[in-house]
Amino acid sequence: MTYWLLNLVFLVPALGIGALAATRAARRKPGSRPFARMAVTLVVVLILTAVFDNIMIAVGLFGYNPDVISGAFLGRAPLEDFAYAIAAAVLLPGLWLLLPGKKPEAVR
Repeated sequence: MTYWLLNLVFLVPALGIGALAATRAARRKPGSRPFARMAVTLVVVLILTAVFDNIMIAVGLFGYNPDVISGAFLGRAPLEDFAYAIAAAVLLPGLWLLLPGKKPEAVR
């Protein structure tokens, strides 16, 4: 099994939940721009992932089996390494938008 196949198990549901949540939020509150907020979050998380994964790979904390990666890299990090950052940046805000929040309790 390649890393891309494994990543699809996480990415497809994450992207689906994120898109559903952002679409519902945009309909519920016009002008809230949930897709733009997710995009900004995604850019920040991808930059941080690129920097820190490259550092960790460079110092030898971990590596990848060349037989199961695509061979496309961003620095020393294979592109497959960014899938979890994408899933997190889309899934977590999506869940935040979909799950009901608690109403604040009255301050005594």
